[in-house]
Amino acid sequence: MTIQRMENVGVVVDDLAAAVAFFLELGLVLEGEAPVEGPWVDRVVGLDGVRVDVAMVRTPDGHGRLELMKFHTPAATTAEPNAPANTLGIRRIMFAVEDIEDVLARLRAHGAELVGELGRYEDSYRLCYVRGPEGIIVALSEKLD
Repeated sequence: MTIQRMENVGVVVDDLAAAVAFFLELGLVLEGEAPVEGPWVDRVVGLDGVRVDVAMVRTPDGHGRLELMKFHTPAATTAEPNAPANTLGIRRIMFAVEDIEDVLARLRAHGAELVGELGRYEDSYRLCYVRGPEGIIVALSEKLD
């Protein structure tokens, strides 16, 4: 048997509303929000007394999803919020966009900051890393014609 698809990427945040607003501004679509708790969740995630609010957002084409999670109990453990791009673990999520400068301007209104600078890869792409809510690094890529 082979893998069918990647279902979603889970991102734990402290301010769920701000994270949802950021990703909606980026162009993702809110599929739904729900509180999740109970013994089955405890067993699946290996924690006791889980109470979490979840928001599922997806790319407009429906092929990519982020599960944004705010843990109420047990409290989320902290990580360095401004870890650099070379820190071990999942560091960034990349999205293909149109009009990268417009996207940057809209995300800045949600507190996003460039990690480095907007650059160009040969004659193919314009790329940048943006630090969003909770220190999440989002890479943006605009294909050049």
